[in-house]
Amino acid sequence: MILLISDLHLESKRLDIVQAFLHFLETHASKAEALYILGDFFEVWIGDDAMDSFERDIAQALRALSLKGTKIYLMHGNRDFLIGHAFCRQAGCTLLPDPTVIELQNQRILLMHGDSLCTQDEAYMRLRRWLRNPFSRWALSALPLTTRRKLARKLRNESKMQTRQKAMDITDVTPAEVEHVLRENKAHILIHGHTHRPAIHSFELDGHPARRIVLGDWDRYGWALTINGESMTQDRFELAT
Repeated sequence: MILLISDLHLESKRLDIVQAFLHFLETHASKAEALYILGDFFEVWIGDDAMDSFERDIAQALRALSLKGTKIYLMHGNRDFLIGHAFCRQAGCTLLPDPTVIELQNQRILLMHGDSLCTQDEAYMRLRRWLRNPFSRWALSALPLTTRRKLARKLRNESKMQTRQKAMDITDVTPAEVEHVLRENKAHILIHGHTHRPAIHSFELDGHPARRIVLGDWDRYGWALTINGESMTQDRFELAT
């Protein structure tokens, strides 16, 4: 059994999500062969050197799971793309590139965070290209922690405001881009997060059936996709209050 989650946006202000995640690790994830976290695991990440007790506790919980035998894979999201190898070493997880292809049951499955698929949002795509540039990432990591915190708050507030103002189709994936990345990676199944619109979309790609599975974000509910053999089911569960 393999589990996939994304968009938990973990932060100390949302202890309900944190507790639900820790419970998820102790129950569902402890029975899994592997756990894939497809980005935006944290609400914000300004660098491994900024870890405090909250982040270290999360890393410790992940390491405890890995020591039980569950392999953990982590992919960057648009909120936490500065997560580095120091955190992964503490957490006992492997950092995956975006995109990544895995093979299950003789099928190639494409894993992505999903923000790079939203090509109609041109302003965001320009910002994404700048932030993901190696020089920009180096420059950001060289800034003092106080400056990075202020910049992260500014970018987060601007992102929330702009998202509310944009049309729904602008902030969703572009179908043509979905088809492009599937062809490029020789896959017919895509699993991603980012859009906070959990669903399973079936369509035809070059005469063959294809699926795009969108993982849910953790807010009022928690979400997890379970792959067991050829079965894929996405479960929603209420957070404890």
